[in-house]
Amino acid sequence: MEPEKLLQCPYDKNHQIRASRFPYHLVKCSQNNQKIARDLVTCPYNARHRIPKQEFNLHVEQCESKVAPEVYGAGEILQKGNKKLVAYQGPPSKEDWEADAEIAPAPFVFGISNKPQS
Repeated sequence: MEPEKLLQCPYDKNHQIRASRFPYHLVKCSQNNQKIARDLVTCPYNARHRIPKQEFNLHVEQCESKVAPEVYGAGEILQKGNKKLVAYQGPPSKEDWEADAEIAPAPFVFGISNKPQS
């Protein structure tokens, strides 16, 4: 997204904010317009999207920020009522804490140097 592109504030239609400042403005404007903020919900795909509650389901189906679960390596799809929930499976960790513990230096103690004496 272009940082200088102007976006319209969902809380006050008179506000035109640069895209680079938009997240900060959303927080501030939601605090200043709490009555309007109660009627808006945040999109699960893009936190910059604030949608009226009654339009939420339609927006989620059509959101341009929506990414297919396969992109994130989603695991099994769970059914809960009429909703499908995707269980995210992160990539396997490449860290080996046991190996790091063997080569780790002694813990820091204030006033004591761990440097080898030469």
